[in-house]
Amino acid sequence: KKQLTLTRDKKETELITRGRHDPCVVPRAVPVVEDMVAIVLVDQLMAQYAHGNLFPLNQDLQEPLKLPKFVEVNETAALSL
Repeated sequence: KKQLTLTRDKKETELITRGRHDPCVVPRAVPVVEDMVAIVLVDQLMAQYAHGNLFPLNQDLQEPLKLPKFVEVNETAALSL
């Protein structure tokens, strides 16, 4: 389609566009927004993982194990059992 327009020098000229130019971008907005949300979520997950806050350590599990105390038994008493 030819369209009349003005240049910066205020001269009239014709503007000719080629290709497809959709008058409404709404149908393309949904996939673009979905993809941007996915990118932002992955970026935040990677940032939290890098800072170590994604899977925080359970402090109850960080204490050393309490092992049972063994009682020494002499060999002769153990053999008689």
